Amino acid sequence: MEFEITKKAKRNTLLIAGGGLLLTLIGIITNFDDHHFMTRFMASGLINAFYFFAIGLGALFFLALAYATETGWYAAVKRVIEAVAGFLPYGIGLFGIVLLVITLMDGAHVYSWMDPEVVAHDEMIQGKSAYLNKPFFWIRTVVYFAVYLIFLNGFRKRSLEEDKIGGTELHFKNYRRGALFLVFFAVFSSTSSWDWLMSIDVHWFSTLFGWYTFAGMWCTTMVVLILVTLHLKKHGYLEKVNESHIHDLGKWTFATSFLWSYLWFSQFMLIWYANIGEEVSYYQMRIENYQILYFAMFVINFAFPMLILMSRDAKRHAGILTFVGLIILAGHWLDVYIMVSGGSLGSTATIGALEIGMALLVMGGFIWVILRNLTKSPLTPVNHPFLDESIHHEI
Repeated sequence: MEFEITKKAKRNTLLIAGGGLLLTLIGIITNFDDHHFMTRFMASGLINAFYFFAIGLGALFFLALAYATETGWYAAVKRVIEAVAGFLPYGIGLFGIVLLVITLMDGAHVYSWMDPEVVAHDEMIQGKSAYLNKPFFWIRTVVYFAVYLIFLNGFRKRSLEEDKIGGTELHFKNYRRGALFLVFFAVFSSTSSWDWLMSIDVHWFSTLFGWYTFAGMWCTTMVVLILVTLHLKKHGYLEKVNESHIHDLGKWTFATSFLWSYLWFSQFMLIWYANIGEEVSYYQMRIENYQILYFAMFVINFAFPMLILMSRDAKRHAGILTFVGLIILAGHWLDVYIMVSGGSLGSTATIGALEIGMALLVMGGFIWVILRNLTKSPLTPVNHPFLDESIHHEI
């Protein structure tokens, strides 16, 4: 059955985006005279652009992982993964615009290493200038974006071709391309997080930061895949998707939540135990100024999945998965907020109409793009070689 966007879905998406736009305008009007307004505005743009871009990228990673490992069960939900990954071009556009504006503003006090005046008086930044400079930053960013788009377009094109001609040739081509993507992603997932997020705290570094950021992205992506799948099932689509598929998606959410929590604790514990000045400054800033948010974010992203999704039945229950999923989405948005705001705004950061409005505005566009992507092809792949295995998937 072909998916169609209902009038109710269109209205709800418009309400989310419209409400976000209204709140954003209120935030701009009420805070425009603030000395830190422009930094806050650009930081908020960076938070939301990266957060939703990362979900699209996470879906592309999960699709490549399924190809490279020749996973069978996922075939019935493959088009959901492709629809979420299909947000990536829009996410790249939005994220690229935000990064460009920040660059033209000499960092906008978000990336201090982009400000010539700051660099001139900071020997530590000067020591990193061979890597942290505008031209090289943009060369890396363009390479990241180009590689992601090339692989996304290739996977999507071959997926649609497979519906028409069948066979295994395209499958094995996707298998090889999936493995190749993982090689690129193993490097880019870390280096891009250094460039886009860790360099905000330019004096600080952590060897675990790339993995930590990746784990948060992966967990958030799995939640979105669950919510979209449950939405489609609720409205009578995805007839081939059974409770076992939902269970598997729930297990991935449970597992990636633990992965993120492990990396959060490992990074924190090692830096706290070593107690080296240039390392602990990152946590001092956040604990002194974001203490409640910072530890509440960890509890949300760790305790809720652990306590509620532990049982088999919970991983199959639409209501429980939706409840926990929405909480995790909010928790990981807070994680990105603290990463960006802690280094750019410090003690002056706050969550108000501007931050919430921007989040809702981008969310509305994000949902609309996913729904539109779902209308562009059959929701169940026609000739996928593992489709029969997926249809009869039982755990």
